[in-house]
Amino acid sequence: MRLAAVAVTLSLLGACASTGAGRPSGPVNALYSQLDLASKGYETALQQSREGNLEASQLTLTQSLDRLKEASARCGNTSGCDPQRFFSVFDRLLRLKDGDFSGDQDLDSDVAPSQAALAASKGGVSSLPQAQRSVTLLHGQKLSELIAMNGPVKAALEMWLTQMRPQLMDAWVNYQYLRYQMWPQYEKADLPEALLFGIMAKESGGKVHAVSRSGAAGPLQFMYATGMRFGLSNDSGFDMRFDPAASARANAEYINEQLRIFNNNLELTIGAYNGGEGRMRRAVGDDTSVSFYDPRIYNQLSQETRDYVPSVLAAAWLFLHPDSYNLRFPKIDGIPGTITLKRPASLSELTVCLGSAGGMNDGWFRTLRNLNPRLDPQVTQPVGTSLQLPKPLEQAYAARCVDGPWPILAGDLHRAVVPVVVQDVPVVSAPVVRGTSQYKVRRGDTLISIVRDLHCSSVQEVTEMNGLKHHHLAIGKTLKLPVCR
Repeated sequence: MRLAAVAVTLSLLGACASTGAGRPSGPVNALYSQLDLASKGYETALQQSREGNLEASQLTLTQSLDRLKEASARCGNTSGCDPQRFFSVFDRLLRLKDGDFSGDQDLDSDVAPSQAALAASKGGVSSLPQAQRSVTLLHGQKLSELIAMNGPVKAALEMWLTQMRPQLMDAWVNYQYLRYQMWPQYEKADLPEALLFGIMAKESGGKVHAVSRSGAAGPLQFMYATGMRFGLSNDSGFDMRFDPAASARANAEYINEQLRIFNNNLELTIGAYNGGEGRMRRAVGDDTSVSFYDPRIYNQLSQETRDYVPSVLAAAWLFLHPDSYNLRFPKIDGIPGTITLKRPASLSELTVCLGSAGGMNDGWFRTLRNLNPRLDPQVTQPVGTSLQLPKPLEQAYAARCVDGPWPILAGDLHRAVVPVVVQDVPVVSAPVVRGTSQYKVRRGDTLISIVRDLHCSSVQEVTEMNGLKHHHLAIGKTLKLPVCR
């Protein structure tokens, strides 16, 4: 039994709501009583789960959710019943559930099956319950309790589920292949994985080599100075902001630094990451308990930061509760693998010969670049080079990229030479300059008017000949001018 099923029922009854403002009728009160019983039963199931009584917890949980589903369905057909009351209970139960159920209960788990498999693999966290706690907790606080489900966050949820859905799905896929490098950095820092995903989804969509117009770079978009402050320097010509593990470590250090400054106020911390910690500190002052949405704070921030904070939180929320929003992330086997090149190849050539192996219809170029950020994708790597790639591609490489037609085709395409078109540039004869003449500046003269009368020079040339600064002319000043024939 999943909360998602109740969400569907609620969405249907919302359209059937009555707007009557009178006192609730007997049938309505009966439905509200059912709602209260369902809520209390759900809390009882949580407590039973915490005490280890999983069989009783499952039974109580099933009965409670059945009661909630039945009552919410009847609300849509009962005059005077307020569906918002059911929505509020649903939202509360969704928050209560984070990390509190264990065992084999069929719930909308905070950890997807692909994450659970990775958690049990070498290099991952040791067990699923630990992964759940790490996913949902921020320094001992439930992440769900820190995310205010207000208008801006709900609007951001809609954006991620509609216009920005392709970016969200790409970010999910990219993150699953980068997870083994990035998530351990957050786990060590006692930060929730959902927050890491939310920031990355908003910043770069999981494109390791992303660079913004302002110069922010890498999967988590560090500015150069901030990156340097957290150890993202230059390593033999490689900008460490593009290294997924190093970038995640630096991001975790930054987030924890700002959480200490803002007394674990998550929204202010995320706002500082986007808009600058200095600006956020000046806006907040000594009152770190103030809400990010308080007009005294909110109105001082740029529109970008106002949008950024709820967008990050909404992406983190969807990471935790995709099923509750009719969202299905693809199952990704993100276990890392390695190959040693048997024949020279570039990342571009490997992309061609791998094709859609493993069901990747969009091809593997982005993933290969993300996992090998130090390599130029167009440069052919020699035999013996070790490359990182998803483990399922190890067999695909051996089958497709060592022998046969695909590496030959890939190499042929890669070596193609695109002709360079050389356009004829008209030759303009330069005027012959013979010596210089002198000119005394008169009232009303400008450099442009003086040069225009010469018919053979430029403002830059006259400026340089006379050592002028900022094109400043003084009346009576004698200028040297070129003499042209």
